[in-house]
Amino acid sequence: MQLLMNGLVVGCIYGLIALGYTMVYGIMGLINFAHGEVVMIGAMVTISILHAFMAAGLDIPGVLMVLLALLCAVPICMALGFSIEYVAYRPLRNAPRLAPLITAIGMSIVLQQVAAIIWGTRIIPFPALLDQTPIRFLGATTNSIQLMVIVVCFSLMAALLLMINKTRIGRAMRATSQKPDVARLMGVNINRIISMTFMVGSGLGAVAGVMMAANYGQISYTSGFLIGLKAFCAAVLGGIGNLGGAVLGGVLMGVAESLFTGIVGSQWQDMFSFFVLIFVLLIRPSGLLGEKEADRA
Repeated sequence: MQLLMNGLVVGCIYGLIALGYTMVYGIMGLINFAHGEVVMIGAMVTISILHAFMAAGLDIPGVLMVLLALLCAVPICMALGFSIEYVAYRPLRNAPRLAPLITAIGMSIVLQQVAAIIWGTRIIPFPALLDQTPIRFLGATTNSIQLMVIVVCFSLMAALLLMINKTRIGRAMRATSQKPDVARLMGVNINRIISMTFMVGSGLGAVAGVMMAANYGQISYTSGFLIGLKAFCAAVLGGIGNLGGAVLGGVLMGVAESLFTGIVGSQWQDMFSFFVLIFVLLIRPSGLLGEKEADRA
């Protein structure tokens, strides 16, 4: 149960990040490899704001302080996501598919180096503002931070699925994903919808970055690369382009990684994650829930 609990916490973070990948891919057919760095920058900005609050002597509960800092960081990351799409991807929208892919990798490196310049290359600890008192739950030992990660991640995932399936903006996103030319003829502003998709994904990434930093207690300028790569693998595992598949892939990868680490050891942890991906794709290349390509026909 302890391994399952640890895996569920990490899997929720993977799933939340994977939603950003799968949303962009579902609409543009593009793998936004810079998304992991947006996650990292969201955590860095939140920690910087928290330090500013503490330096100003703000006397409020730690949970409320983290929430206020996160509410400031989310719009910053949404603006960053909009800028990335506008500057790096929009001019290459009709270019050969290799060009946006290389640009995405280049943008990832650029954001990583910018973070190193602003915050330095050292590991930055997350301020000890949240209660970490051990809690016994279903035979496992957890704490309020891990329970908060699970609740927040599943709540945001449910809200996103509700927005995509039940709102006007969600219908426009699905129309753009299936037939962008027809959606344009029906009055959908394709550029606005694509930018909004990047902004929503980046906002979710900021929340995931804070959850990750709070859970591990630290963050660095390289933290976004590996967790972003694992979240991308989770999206592919569940079926990239499928929102439910991104969540399922993240949770399954987190649980499998935790169980394997508990049995064999942490030195094989990263290798096992990608081994699971390769094994599933050999059996089912479209992922567990399948890539939603049939809707485009």
